[in-house]
Amino acid sequence: MNRRQFTTALSSTLIAPAWAASSTDGKPLRLVVPFAPGGATDITARAVGDQLSKELSQPVIVENKAGAGGSIGMQEVARSEPDGLTLGVATLSTHGVNPAVYKKLGYDPVASFAPVAELVKAPGVLIVNAGLGVRDMAAFLKLLKSQPGKLMYASPGNGTIGHMWAELFKRSTQTFMLHVPYRGAAPALNDVLAGQVHAYFDQVASALPHIQSGKVKALAVSWPTRLEVLPDVPTFAEVGLPNNNLPSWFGLVAPAGTPAAEVKRLHQAVGSALKAPGISERLAKLGLYPSPLRSPAEFGTQIRQEIERMQQVAQFAKIQLD
Repeated sequence: MNRRQFTTALSSTLIAPAWAASSTDGKPLRLVVPFAPGGATDITARAVGDQLSKELSQPVIVENKAGAGGSIGMQEVARSEPDGLTLGVATLSTHGVNPAVYKKLGYDPVASFAPVAELVKAPGVLIVNAGLGVRDMAAFLKLLKSQPGKLMYASPGNGTIGHMWAELFKRSTQTFMLHVPYRGAAPALNDVLAGQVHAYFDQVASALPHIQSGKVKALAVSWPTRLEVLPDVPTFAEVGLPNNNLPSWFGLVAPAGTPAAEVKRLHQAVGSALKAPGISERLAKLGLYPSPLRSPAEFGTQIRQEIERMQQVAQFAKIQLD
């Protein structure tokens, strides 16, 4: 090694963050995504995973284990060794909706995991087929109240986040729409685009191209302020529905029993990864927004609050799945 190489190596060692050191050094970190490739959860995991690999100086391997609304992937994480080498992407579905609607879940959303950090928040959006002819929320509500039960909304299936968002909307507005459950988001959205079903509660990340094309009309988003990608669409709070203004979210959890030192190391690495140049811009173009870094304990509190909120919606709509 010549003098220049030695100086470069020494400099790299000196600037490496202290939390990067671990007994897991050199071993791959497995990042389990409980949904299929290509969706917002998967895109987030891969974007953050690439940067985590640099921050931790270890490979990050993304594994998609889809099925049962994310439950199969979360079961895999819960069963894994608590050695700091496995993380799972928790979402409002896996750690809010599923515990509220499934009798037998296969994991405990609180006891089976060690919260690490929230990654992003994902604003939701109410869209209607453009052919319905409503220009804003006021017109949509007027139509719903004048024709109770004649309009239909699609969902990716019973007990999904789209189903829960719609039932929360019905509860808040005291309106009624018929529920048309599909086997997945793609066929549900396709029938909304075709005008077979009138409305759909989606995430901005997946609905955005269709909103921009004019095939569907966005009536409101669940976000504190208007979104840069949809500046003309009001928030639910703006149209008088503050209870519907809460976005979805994605975060990271480890198996219960993961050493506190490993949780801290991963938490700090996530914080650095989310601040890396280009990450925020890359995600924002998809309607995903990096969350402020809060402690693992605070993330755990958020999960418990989401479970309680979704339980209230499930009880209102009488949603119970085997």
